[in-house]
Parts: sequence; C-alpha cells; structure tokens
Amino acid sequence: MLFGSVALAAVPDADEGAAARALLEKAVAYYQQQGDKAFAAFSRQGDFVDKDRYVFVVDTHGVMLASGGPSAALIGRDVSEVLGPDLKKAFKDMLKTPSEGVQEAEYRWQNWADGKVERKRVFFQRVGERILAVGYYLPRASADQARALLDKAASALGSDQKQTLNAINSLKGGFLQDDLYVFVVDLKTHRYVAHGTNLRLINTDFGKIRDPEGKPVGEPILALMAKQDQGEYEYRWKNPVTGKVEDKHAYLRKVGDLLVAVGYYSP
Repeated sequence: MLFGSVALAAVPDADEGAAARALLEKAVAYYQQQGDKAFAAFSRQGDFVDKDRYVFVVDTHGVMLASGGPSAALIGRDVSEVLGPDLKKAFKDMLKTPSEGVQEAEYRWQNWADGKVERKRVFFQRVGERILAVGYYLPRASADQARALLDKAASALGSDQKQTLNAINSLKGGFLQDDLYVFVVDLKTHRYVAHGTNLRLINTDFGKIRDPEGKPVGEPILALMAKQDQGEYEYRWKNPVTGKVEDKHAYLRKVGDLLVAVGYYSP
C-alpha cells in the first residue's frame, strides 16, 4: 500500500521523520535537475537509499516508475491494483488532486528487513506528472493508539464477554494492531483468560509473571488494581514487532471481575 487518507498518530521518532523528509527533498531537487533520467539513480542501491528508507516514484495514473526498495518489482505496473480496498479509492483520489509542497500519510507495506507487513509513514511531493515519495517504518504504536484499543476492548467486553475473549485469543479479531495487543486477567483467580500474542499464557497465574530480568510484573499490577478501577504501570517486555525487550507503558482498566490491559512500547 502506498498512500491513504488516514488519521496520523504522533511520529514516534522525530529523527526518522526528519531523515525521510530530507531524503525526499534531496530526490526532488535531483529530479528537477535530471527529469526522468533520475529514475535510474532512484532504482539502485546508492545515494537515494538510506537504511530502510528509499525513494519511489509513481505517475498520476498510479504506475510505479522507480523504486529503490522491494516495490521495484512493481515498476511498470499500476500500483493501485495492489492497494487494500480501504485505501484504493483514497489513493486514486489523491492522484487526481493537484498539490504543492510535501504531504504525508500512513500505509502498510512489507519491511524488507524482517519480512513483516508493518505501518509506514510516507512523505511525498508531486512534481508535474510525477509523485516522489520516501517512507519509514513505525514499529511502535503511540500512547493514544494504546488507549483507543483499550477503550475498544473494554467496551466489547462489557457488551459480549465470551465473544470478545474469543476474538482476542484468535489473534486476528481486531485486537492485535502491530505491537499493540490486549490481555485480560480474571481478578478472582488471577489467571489470564485472554492474550493477544501468547496463547500459552492462558490459564497461567498472572501474579507470578516477571519481566525478562526477573522483576515482578503481575503482582504489583494486581496490588494496584485492588485499590482502583483504572491505572497505569511501566515495565520491561518483549516487543512482538521488533523482537527486542523494551520499556512498556500499560493502561489498565477493570471491567466487572476482569482486568483489561493494553500497553505501548517506547524506544
């Protein structure tokens, strides 16, 4: 997926955004000098590839003209055909709308570093009949996105507990969003009843959960929630997207006899 008129979360890493935008500005300046001859430079490993950031170019009909990344396989093809149905119309509408200056959007694309489909933010600029773009991956969701997913899970559990627990445990029921996931603990038994990424934890004792360094996690959270209906807790945990142990900030809420939690990771 390339472009989409979707709500944008806060940039988790300003340096990444600045680097992507700088690469786009460099590409636009080069294209303004070289015209379509610039496509050759954009499509090889060189000055217009920076780690997992690369330049790609489409024309106003949606045809891929150049790419320094895995989308090079799409050169010569109408890329609107590979867009998801939710973004296909927005992409085509954007192509029809003349614009000046740099714009930005979010989309989803395969990360050639790990083979996973991940969120990506793109900066793009139209130059005549060409649209030049540079994107970067967003492995970490924002605090606002974590709170929104918690609201969704809590509301769903209040309406239909059994169906919602099944949806969370299906790992594809709308409660797993990149590195964001829901877990649910029965406050009477202290056991997991749902987990968005690790089904092996179901029916295990949450109170005995520790971080990778052995520091208690479950026990202090249970103690905190014994005194209040909602709260927050910080600990260290493995990020399912990056595969690394990172700082995590969890939002906690009671729904009846259940503890519902969603946390976001910070670099």
